[in-house]
Amino acid sequence: MQLDLNLLTALNALLEEESVSGAAERLHLSEPAMSRSLGRIRRATGDAILVRSGRRMIPTPRALSMREEVRALVLRSEAVLTPESDLDLGTLQRTFTVRCHDALAAALAPALVAESARVAPGVSFRFLGESAGDTVDLARGTIDLEVGSSTAGPADVAHEHVADDHLLGLARASGSAVPQHVDLAAFASALHVVVSRRGRLRDRVDDALEPLGLSRRVIASVASTGAALQIVRAADAVVVVPSSVSRGRAGAAELRAFALPVDLPPVPVVLAWHRRLGADLAHAWLRRTVTAAIHDTLHSHPSR
Repeated sequence: MQLDLNLLTALNALLEEESVSGAAERLHLSEPAMSRSLGRIRRATGDAILVRSGRRMIPTPRALSMREEVRALVLRSEAVLTPESDLDLGTLQRTFTVRCHDALAAALAPALVAESARVAPGVSFRFLGESAGDTVDLARGTIDLEVGSSTAGPADVAHEHVADDHLLGLARASGSAVPQHVDLAAFASALHVVVSRRGRLRDRVDDALEPLGLSRRVIASVASTGAALQIVRAADAVVVVPSSVSRGRAGAAELRAFALPVDLPPVPVVLAWHRRLGADLAHAWLRRTVTAAIHDTLHSHPSR
């Protein structure tokens, strides 16, 4: 059978999705068309590739053994068949998916959209919240860029440490949770809200208080900064957040920022993307634009 590069692309989608319907959706094909491609792949390889098990389809041993090689071949073929050219932002038509903390998105999104409207009117953005666990979305191409705080990850994901963000406290401006000049005792005795996408009730603040013989009362753990700020307003509590994520969400008339009376290390701001996008000119523009927006956001905050 003559080699058909489309079959290699279809095989890669089938092996990653382990589903005919999922592969069809990924490649924007109909299910019957993907089923026909699977039939051709089976005839070419002499292997079933995917077999039904209950309501699922599972890969055969041959399929599992070729999965990484097929993915590498598809990525290499995409690189070979993508011509190098100058980037014309004025005619660029693309949607970028960016994943980051919800409040960081609230600070970054206006700057990104405004810059895109100015120089790249055909670009759109999709902002997604942080995942509760590790995902393969960068490798699968469902996420273009992730803004987080970790440089850990698989070898096929590139990282760039673009900034450091310091932590600060937020309290209700008219409340009594902490005095105007916050000391360690007042901070520890206040009611606290923790922002944790995994629902943790303990974080680095507790690690800093413990050697001092102090502990705090955490009344709630929530996955989003927006929800935490609502609790702070309603319960006269405090929350510790990076300075950048408080921008635009705090409301100067309602919440008061204060320097923490405990020494906490700054939070690194790290961009992550799949290495196949390293030479993509449009993606390079996205990374530069996000980095500039992060720096503007950090510099707009008063220092500790």
